[in-house]
Amino acid sequence: MSLECVELNPAEPPAGAVIWLHGLGADGHDFEPIVAELGLDVPLKFVFPHAPMRPVTINGGAEMRAWYDIDPRAPLAGMDAIEASAAQVAELVEKQRAGGIPPHRIVLAGFSQGGVVALHLGLASGDRFAGIMALSTYVHDHERLAERVSFASVDVPIFMAHGRLDPMIPIARAVTSRDTLVALNYQVEWRQYDMGHHVCHEETLDIARWLQARFA
Repeated sequence: MSLECVELNPAEPPAGAVIWLHGLGADGHDFEPIVAELGLDVPLKFVFPHAPMRPVTINGGAEMRAWYDIDPRAPLAGMDAIEASAAQVAELVEKQRAGGIPPHRIVLAGFSQGGVVALHLGLASGDRFAGIMALSTYVHDHERLAERVSFASVDVPIFMAHGRLDPMIPIARAVTSRDTLVALNYQVEWRQYDMGHHVCHEETLDIARWLQARFA
């Protein structure tokens, strides 16, 4: 089933696109307001998909928008759903390609759960993306990452940002993910902030700078 999306189009022909995935329990509107705050000089199309509704174990089985289930008793479970969600996002990539924006002009972005899917797709795809933006997130099953990455992704720029006080995804998990990527020779720009599981103003400025550089 195709993902429903919120789309923001620039006034002039886009130089590229950002496909931005929300976190657990949110929806595509979650990061819509940040576009105006970025103050970008380059015209970009922003695509914010809504995750499917599914029961989530960590939240007592309640149904909510989620890219995959999270079961604290089985932290390495969920790969099938992650791959299915990545395949749905890949359909959005193809839609942009058909509209004249090829993958090398597309940034895959994601917060928390969304970042897991963005990293999975961006590192495993046969297409080389303009970049991967991974916010308050981690690499799922990082010990087997080398088995999943594609040759096309070897030089993709990666922006990782995390809160030192994050109670949902401890920063140590993100640091381990970063170190795994660096060990595989990925270009990772790392930023950490005195915040919890959200996005702060300083991070927004860093995101804007990094995005601007991807489409310079």
